[in-house]
Amino acid sequence: MDDCQAHGIAVLEFEQVRQSVASYAGSQEGGNLVREAWPCFSLDAHLGQKTRVETLARMLEADLEFPPISLPPVLSVLERLPKEGLCLDQEELFALGAWADAVQDFLDFFRRNGERFKAQDLAEGLSDCSKARAIVFSVLNKDGSLKDLPEFREIRRNLSRLRSDIDSLIASYFQDEHKKAMLQNELPTLKDGRTVLAVKANFKGRIRGIVHEVSATGQTVYLEPEDVLEKNNQLVREEARLAQEILRVLKETSAKLRPEAGTLSQAVDRLAYLDSLLARARYSHANRNNPIESPLSLEQSEPSTRLAAPGREAGLSLIQARHPLLGSRAVPIDLSLDASTRILIISGPNTGGKTVSLKTLGLFALMHQFGLRLPCKHGSRLPFYSGVYADIGDEQSLSQSLSTFSAHMKNISGIVAKADSSSLVLLDELGSGTDPEEGSAIAMALLDRLLDVGAQTLLTSHHGILKNYGYSKAGCQNASVDFNGQTLSPTYRILMGIPGESHALDIAQRNGLDLSIVENARSYLDKERADVSVLIRGLKDKHLAVEELEVERRSRLKDAMEEQRKASLKDLRLRQKELELKTLGAQELRRLLSESRKGLENLVRELKEGELSKEKTLRVKEFISELEKTSAQEEEKLRAFEAELREAEKSQGEDSGGLSIEPGADVLYGKARKRAKVIRPAKKGFWLIETEMMKLTVPESELVPTQALAAPKPQVSISLSPHEGPRALFQLDLRGMRLEEALKAVERQIDEAALSGLHEFGVIHGLGEGVLQKGIREYLSRSPAVADFDYARPEEGGFGKTNVKLRA
Repeated sequence: MDDCQAHGIAVLEFEQVRQSVASYAGSQEGGNLVREAWPCFSLDAHLGQKTRVETLARMLEADLEFPPISLPPVLSVLERLPKEGLCLDQEELFALGAWADAVQDFLDFFRRNGERFKAQDLAEGLSDCSKARAIVFSVLNKDGSLKDLPEFREIRRNLSRLRSDIDSLIASYFQDEHKKAMLQNELPTLKDGRTVLAVKANFKGRIRGIVHEVSATGQTVYLEPEDVLEKNNQLVREEARLAQEILRVLKETSAKLRPEAGTLSQAVDRLAYLDSLLARARYSHANRNNPIESPLSLEQSEPSTRLAAPGREAGLSLIQARHPLLGSRAVPIDLSLDASTRILIISGPNTGGKTVSLKTLGLFALMHQFGLRLPCKHGSRLPFYSGVYADIGDEQSLSQSLSTFSAHMKNISGIVAKADSSSLVLLDELGSGTDPEEGSAIAMALLDRLLDVGAQTLLTSHHGILKNYGYSKAGCQNASVDFNGQTLSPTYRILMGIPGESHALDIAQRNGLDLSIVENARSYLDKERADVSVLIRGLKDKHLAVEELEVERRSRLKDAMEEQRKASLKDLRLRQKELELKTLGAQELRRLLSESRKGLENLVRELKEGELSKEKTLRVKEFISELEKTSAQEEEKLRAFEAELREAEKSQGEDSGGLSIEPGADVLYGKARKRAKVIRPAKKGFWLIETEMMKLTVPESELVPTQALAAPKPQVSISLSPHEGPRALFQLDLRGMRLEEALKAVERQIDEAALSGLHEFGVIHGLGEGVLQKGIREYLSRSPAVADFDYARPEEGGFGKTNVKLRA
């Protein structure tokens, strides 16, 4: 990394972020890798690292429990392990065993979850350490303590017996009232690992034994009784024997581990690297940061094409970006540059947020290329930069006898020499620290060079001539930090397209400068300068007004489109209900006429079978008269209903004016008004039609021409591979499928649409017998991925098609 980049990283305070990320590592080795790492300025390395960290972050979001990785330092142990005759102590052996155990746990973890999250490559390089783990834990327990091995068991039994004997002998002194009076206290004492008695000095000759120590006051002597002496000697010998046996076991275990040194070193290095990636993912997850969209993706196969001026290809967009080091004090900013803008000149008052905006963008670029998610809203986008250069703050250096201007020029000259079309350049107060006229001239010449190179450059300035430069040069744009003229306080909003005023006099007055001095300063401002200030204020007000109007226009358009959709849907449902009611009414009329005819037939049969009486004759005449009257009324109603029904059917048929019954035309037929296609004329007044299931010959009077269903739109798919992957359709045609087959197709469509970013699509199920229609809509109502669904508009297929909207 060159000095210019190192200087930019330093002034952007990236080191604080890096230290914070390192604190999320579970091991010292993983934390050290984070502290020693730099942002990736190689595109392939950046894409690889970003993909791996994103995979781990998604696993954290899925609440997967990673194996614990809080491990003791082990690098110094691994350096010594290959040496012949080495004997590791118990703690060092346990450290190696803990790492080997963690490696195996991570291998098992990725075997279980790797395929689901496409994370198999994260386990690459994690060597199988099961043999090393078995060697270590053959002598150690999981808590690091020694196991009760057969070679230790006899010695420990002897030690336990000796300690019991010593305790019994010592207890006898406390049980004997005569001897007890000679003791200073009622508890034995350990001196150099030997059990002794605290005896009053004037009684030391009364108990035979060896004096080990005398208290500072001379009142107490620590005496080892003769009968305890031999037991203590035996105890010391057994403890020495146990220590020698432990040393032998540790030495043998170290020798067994020596052949595994290479495997352990490789696995530890890979696990430490994995820990450093996991630290990045945990930092992003803990701070609730969001993934950043990158104009460059892994699908681009050729590195040479991926590296071509990424800033030019897609620009950048930060939405509600918060400086990560300011915490709760951070004010969200929005910053957006299209692909054609190479230089952005930000002007406006001091304390307005210009420098913070530069630092936020610079630090975001470094964090992005360090593999981190960023504290901003979804939809933010950053390109890859081959270098991030910054000249921010007071660079005065007394030790090098450099003025502020000289120090800035030294840094900027290095930046100009290094910057290329893939670089990000951040310049604070360009041209300051010297004569304004000469400083502005130098600044414009520098910008000319950076514009020729194609570097994406953001700078702040108070010089009015640079604001004019932003208007006059292609590829340049002005911006300003918003300032409340009434409260004289910044709003921290970046206004694109217009320069800002410095408000120096207003701020000076607010900060206590004498009013007479301020007024005198105003008098020095010539009329031309004042006119420019008025022009800038007018542009700013108009910009804000246009912005408000645009927001209002979009809101109204959205509301109007929603109202239109609701009205169309309501109209469709009313017309369908009307059809149903009229069809039911016609069926009721026919049923009434049928029952009346049956009543008449029964009455005639009754007359034929019995004697004809006056009463029966009268009743027949009345029935016939009433029947004729009712029949006439009902027949009239039926004709009216059938006429209305035909009109409604024509309306339901998407306004069939201009449509005719001819071969290839779409028609509705039968009482259920099923959809069919005309094949050819049959006998006079009849047509041969084709339904989903069969071919029929139907009278022309029962056919209603209708518009054809909309043809399927072009398929759109978004896949993670340039050669294969799921394809989501704008319209899914299920006609002719069985219900089970259709439901699987709908399930695949929802999954593929979610992966492809397709939030709305249509499902064509037709009318038919209603099995597909009902089954699919029941499935959609249960799917958690579906936000809303409803029948299509009449001209798009009506009840034969369902439009589906997925959750965002």
